[in-house]
Amino acid sequence: MALGFRIPGSLSSIKTADYIQDHLERNNWRVEYQDFIFDGIQLRNIIAKKSEGTPDIILGTHYDTRQTSDQENDPYMQSLPVPGANDGASGTALLIELSRHIIGNNKNIWLVFFDAEDQGEINGWPWSLGAEFFASSLSDYPQQVVIVDMIGDQDLEIYIERNSNPELSLQIWDTAEKLGNDKEFIKKSKFALIDDHVPFLNRGISRALIIDFDYPYWHTQEDTLDKVSSDSLRIVGEVLLDWIY
Repeated sequence: MALGFRIPGSLSSIKTADYIQDHLERNNWRVEYQDFIFDGIQLRNIIAKKSEGTPDIILGTHYDTRQTSDQENDPYMQSLPVPGANDGASGTALLIELSRHIIGNNKNIWLVFFDAEDQGEINGWPWSLGAEFFASSLSDYPQQVVIVDMIGDQDLEIYIERNSNPELSLQIWDTAEKLGNDKEFIKKSKFALIDDHVPFLNRGISRALIIDFDYPYWHTQEDTLDKVSSDSLRIVGEVLLDWIY
């Protein structure tokens, strides 16, 4: 959050990518930048690997923040960038933390941080630009993709998202139930969302989106650090680690 608004192409975005790379490399991941240009703007996905070859599992999130607060009522407030403590930073922080714990696994796991997820319907841009570019570049498809987004809400309620693969979602929600987190991972369907899992859906890849879309500060100036719960981040991280292993 101290790096500022992570708007694609901005200095803050570049510094954030370097920050992510630095932490991943400290945790012994091999990091690649996937650079591309859209509408004259330099964009950057960040891919972390332990080994080469087709990944079994991709864990993904977006690190950009939306450049307009379109859910505000005041037109002036709508023109301001979203701080993005939950919508952008929470998933990024979680994947960085998971990079410390995913070791010695017989599965090939990639961590991918997508740029330009959250600029849809601004200046004609589509949603999930980074994820679409990444998915289109794959020569071989992973077995499973799990996207995390807005998972830091203090009142964490994560429903099964309708554009997610039902079998994969149930695996994750059953894991949460086993760990005693069924109050946070609610085994009911709610919302059909456009997010970074959609490019994988369009290619027939098994995918799941873990998101609390009932977050009341979505795309507003109130998406600030005081709204994020470390307990919520811990719960989602422990569920993912248990599911992976």
